[in-house]
Amino acid sequence: MSCCSGDMAASAVMSQMSDEAKEYAFSGFGKTMPNGAKIFVVSSPSIHCGGCISILEKELSALAGVVSVRVNLTLKRVKIELVDQNIALYPIVEKMKSLGFDAVPIDLVDDHDTLGQSQNSKLLRALAVAGFGAMNIMLLSVSTWSGAEGSAKTLFHLISALIAIPTVLYSGQVFFQSAFKVMRHGHLNMDVPISLAVLLALSMSIFEALTHGDVVYFDASVSLLFFLLIGRYLDQMMRDRARNAVSTLARQSVKGASQVMDNGQVTYLPIDEVQIGMILRILPGEKIPVDGIVFKGASDLDASLVTGESLPISIMIDTPVLAGTLNLSGVVDIKVSKAANQSFLAEITKMLDAAENGRGAYVRIADRMAQIYAPAVHLLALAGFVFWMFYTGGDWRVSIYIAISILIITCPCALGLAVPVVHVIGAGRLFDQGILMKDGAALERLSEVDHVVFDKTGTLTSDQLAISHVDMTDAKQAALLKALALHSSHPVSRAIAQHFKNDANIEIDAVREVPGCGVEAKYEGRLMRLGSSSWVGEISSHPHRKGPYPGTCFAIEGHMPIGLIVKAEMRVDALTTLEGLARLGLPVEILSGDNKRTVKAFARAIGVESFIGEAKPQDKIDRINFLSADGAKVLMVGDGINDAPSLAAGHASMAPALASDVGRSAADFVFTRNNLSAILFAMKIAKKSNRLIRQNFALALLYNMIAVPMAFSGIVTPLIAAIAMSASSIIVILNSMRLAKFGQKPSALAINTKVIEVLA
Repeated sequence: MSCCSGDMAASAVMSQMSDEAKEYAFSGFGKTMPNGAKIFVVSSPSIHCGGCISILEKELSALAGVVSVRVNLTLKRVKIELVDQNIALYPIVEKMKSLGFDAVPIDLVDDHDTLGQSQNSKLLRALAVAGFGAMNIMLLSVSTWSGAEGSAKTLFHLISALIAIPTVLYSGQVFFQSAFKVMRHGHLNMDVPISLAVLLALSMSIFEALTHGDVVYFDASVSLLFFLLIGRYLDQMMRDRARNAVSTLARQSVKGASQVMDNGQVTYLPIDEVQIGMILRILPGEKIPVDGIVFKGASDLDASLVTGESLPISIMIDTPVLAGTLNLSGVVDIKVSKAANQSFLAEITKMLDAAENGRGAYVRIADRMAQIYAPAVHLLALAGFVFWMFYTGGDWRVSIYIAISILIITCPCALGLAVPVVHVIGAGRLFDQGILMKDGAALERLSEVDHVVFDKTGTLTSDQLAISHVDMTDAKQAALLKALALHSSHPVSRAIAQHFKNDANIEIDAVREVPGCGVEAKYEGRLMRLGSSSWVGEISSHPHRKGPYPGTCFAIEGHMPIGLIVKAEMRVDALTTLEGLARLGLPVEILSGDNKRTVKAFARAIGVESFIGEAKPQDKIDRINFLSADGAKVLMVGDGINDAPSLAAGHASMAPALASDVGRSAADFVFTRNNLSAILFAMKIAKKSNRLIRQNFALALLYNMIAVPMAFSGIVTPLIAAIAMSASSIIVILNSMRLAKFGQKPSALAINTKVIEVLA
């Protein structure tokens, strides 16, 4: 059975359901947020232009219980946030249908979007029929242009009519249905003037054929549809590229997992029933279903989805693993650390889904221009008709053909494609290089960056740190230090936990992580801290101790502080990236929570002159706000919880894939490969995208500046108008596709790496 027939059957069944049954059927879709709100995503291939966006967002936002509505033109989806899960979804879906928009809720875990696939097939069939009809009518038109007269000419016209009428009625449904639905509710979109132009050209040609007129435009009406459908199908293909990235990741997700029970038995669970703390068994050849930590066993892991590297990595007890990676060699048990809908795979899938709330300046410009297009074009066509009626002394044939030409040639397809095609291709190029982008607005902001700020630990240095020295011999203290470290995701804490992995496990109470300071807890009523020396010194017996350990310290309340020396390896390509930023003329500085002496030594080692040490989260925000107030467009690159506020404060922001959850959520871009070259590549793509969007706008505006006066003056026929309009769209698409080849040449720059021992 085809997907079309499946949709029809589902619709028939749905129409017979009660309201309660409909809502129950919809209840399996969507996602409940921590604040109780529920978010649904609805697929609607009927969305074509900025006018559609305006209609849906305005009408649906007015419904009771709806918090926000965001329409994504690229993916042709509507993201709806409801106050809580008690608000019914089906009335909203019915409202969309009453406005003329198909609506099918999407399972955010298993997104196949059969409605979009059905729409693609429909477009392709309509295009094939229009192409067949246009070729045959053109052959008949050649005969009339070659000098056929009298009854022969009339016969050719009538045969053309017999081909054109069914062709237009079938292939034009894509536009006619959309236009009729929105007009029925008092709205306009870009399909209204297109439909009007096609039907007027067909009607006038039928009249001329029946009255033995000299000129008919069957070729214009059918060819217009053919070229319009080419443009729309190319547009659909470009939008499918955005869907493909999301669908590829969706296919990486696992539908279920094998849980190891307390009695040792293994039972299968659907993925949505997996909970934090469960023990799951992963066999060789199986994908990791959720984020977790290896609880038992050892194996090799294909983590290319995350790191982009083809070489497998070894995993053992206490090694963190991410959803979507592939277990290669051994049986391992993992302890679940995140539910499926909060896993790394789910997170990057959401980032790739362009239905995020952001909407860039260029998109807003295009949307506004598209919204005023329909009424403006109708008024312009009416003005042309009235002028030529007056100028020709009442020749309604000439006047109406000029009005038709105006309707056709002013179609803003090129303008509508100017931004989304570039953003879709740009997102694809970034994804190919292991960079995930939240939305097109972020790409626009990144192109404007003129100042770069880095965090140090875990950003410029690798998150794989090692303890080179610790002034500790007491086993009890070592166990307490390990217990504190296990409650923090900071790279230094992970290194400490790994260093003391063979020590005993101790339960501690009242654990609290303080961004920019460290982590603290209580044991047997005494406070203990792990973090910066000044913060730890507040509870130690020597709060002002000076010595060889000004970096990370550990202390139990009232006891001597214990210092640790941490060895950090600079990230691959870090120096090369900094040199590349310097060549671009971008000043670089470091904002770090580490002590000033450590930050100064590190900054000198890598050639950065501007730096601030012992920076609290508020200090970082204040610095970024100061730079912004001074006119700078700041790119913030960081990875920790303490970096999240400054990532949000930056004009644009980036974080590595293994950054904290909060850091990834706050960042505009996440790079999954273990080097910083992603920053340079993303900036180059952003600047190239910005240039292409400007060029597309210029091409679209230049086309209208030339085409509209020509149509108004009667120089172009409806057929030439159709070709010109479609050509403008194709030119914009071809210009945008230049981005697909940008930056594909292999870099000849040498990777400059260095191991630096720092006091972290």
